[in-house]
Amino acid sequence: DRRADITIAAQPVGIEDASAMGIFRFDRGGQIVAFEEKPKRDRLDEIGRSIPAGATFAGHTPDRPFMASMGIYVFSRDVLVDLLSGDGGTDFGKEIIPCALGRYRVNSYLFRGYWADVGTIASFYDANVMLTQPGAPFTFYDPRRPIYTHPRFLPAARFADCAIRGAIVAEGCYLDRCTVEQSIVGIRTNVQNGSTIRRSVLLGADFYEADDDATVRGEHPRLGIGREVVLDRVIVDKNARIGDGARLVNERGVDEADGDGYYIRNGVVIVPKDGVIRAGTHV
Repeated sequence: DRRADITIAAQPVGIEDASAMGIFRFDRGGQIVAFEEKPKRDRLDEIGRSIPAGATFAGHTPDRPFMASMGIYVFSRDVLVDLLSGDGGTDFGKEIIPCALGRYRVNSYLFRGYWADVGTIASFYDANVMLTQPGAPFTFYDPRRPIYTHPRFLPAARFADCAIRGAIVAEGCYLDRCTVEQSIVGIRTNVQNGSTIRRSVLLGADFYEADDDATVRGEHPRLGIGREVVLDRVIVDKNARIGDGARLVNERGVDEADGDGYYIRNGVVIVPKDGVIRAGTHV
């Protein structure tokens, strides 16, 4: 209804997040008058507080004075063709949107629902673990806003004498005499007996592995989480193998490190896709 050529979905953020996002300033009519992608902290004051004095809306608090792009854009077709065919570049945040200001009417749309930027390890981890908390701001189980995924035709998850507290466990998993707390357990995950998983995100596996598979007979641990393993604040990517007795808890409390089969970023231990953690490894 404002006849915008370009509309950018947006939410307010605090100063601690602003430098990782596209920040803009708009006038009281919602038209964007300045935009900068991932400005350095010392640039934020120059860009200015994004929200006009007196403006109020859902999600706006005094400690969230900067308006951030959600990376969702709606273009008029002719405007998009013109911008892409010119010399304005191809990166939306760094080139196209700044180039469009002054040439076209660029407006903001204030999104009032839940949204989280997951562009860093810390934000990805926090957004996932948050889903396991009581009273989380987002849930998969709201009948008014159902979330669908493609069918995989896997059996239901099976638990054999386990202690599960505040966890989301996907289909096709087999958990044997283990403890899972405040964690996400992805499809086809196999957790063997005596293991403890706390505040972790396991992305699961793309396939099942038979006991007589060649990789099992070899030196690698079997697919999934072995016996007597402890995971705390860990992201385990798909098809990873974690051997018996491994302990991944960031014992030294470091913020960043690289190790044999793992990384630490933002204090979170990461086992990459197809990664292998040898039996008895302590991190």
